[in-house]
Amino acid sequence: MSNLNTTDTFPLAGRSVRRMGYGAMQLAGPGVFGPPKDRDAALAVLREAVASGVNHIDTSDFYGPHVTNQLIREALHPYPGDLVIVTKVGAVRGSDGAWLPAFEPDDIERGVHDNLRNLGLDVLEVVNMRIMGSVHAPAEGSIEKQVTALAELQRRGLVRHIGLSNVTATQITEAQRIAEIVCVQNHYNLVHREDDALIEELAGKGIAYVPFFPLGGFTPIQSSALSDIAQTLGATPMQVALAWLLQRAPNILLIPGTSSVGHLRENLQASQLKLSAEVCAKLDAIGLANGEA
Repeated sequence: MSNLNTTDTFPLAGRSVRRMGYGAMQLAGPGVFGPPKDRDAALAVLREAVASGVNHIDTSDFYGPHVTNQLIREALHPYPGDLVIVTKVGAVRGSDGAWLPAFEPDDIERGVHDNLRNLGLDVLEVVNMRIMGSVHAPAEGSIEKQVTALAELQRRGLVRHIGLSNVTATQITEAQRIAEIVCVQNHYNLVHREDDALIEELAGKGIAYVPFFPLGGFTPIQSSALSDIAQTLGATPMQVALAWLLQRAPNILLIPGTSSVGHLRENLQASQLKLSAEVCAKLDAIGLANGEA
């Protein structure tokens, strides 16, 4: 019996994907650098996700680097026909694990070829142009050169669809003049709510919004109010935080990451959790209390 709600879907890149997906970042070593502590466990998580009905996996060749894509290929290739693998370009890793911008057209082309090679694909379904900004927050500035370079790779048949990550509304508008944008991936969760208006705008256009750090990232969401609500619902705080995101807007697609099969199953169960209007109002208040809404 799957823990995943397989009927709750949203269009992504012309495909119907289940709104609870999986993010592969945590399969790499500490700091998203180097190999996993337990390679067999990492492969098991990927296989369990797909066996449970997940058909949207988020990754990048700069996770590791190369590590998560190679794990995905080993675990899942040849890929199921309904699986949408979304990757990203815009960074490389230093020998010390540093995250370095890779924004020139040659960098972007190299990143696409790295993803193709390590995933074992001839074409990438969706590639997000990851803008560094101020690390986990966007910063204004033209992204025309980067999106144009990615659109050229799309014209050459290496990329089917283009998305954006860590961007502002102004940058999205600029990018849409160059290419169709099928998804936006920004920092958003129960307590980090700066994209509230943007989510509504994208929903009106049928564009998927994919929150990164949906559970707070490297510092998980800590809230006594969230814990109290979860206890009354017989769920974990993280399950409630994920369920809140799913009910927040129909275009939100989730990609929580984990390197544990048990934790993966817990995350997938959140897709079955229905929150009452009263509970949602209490959860909304947590964001207001944190000054993010």
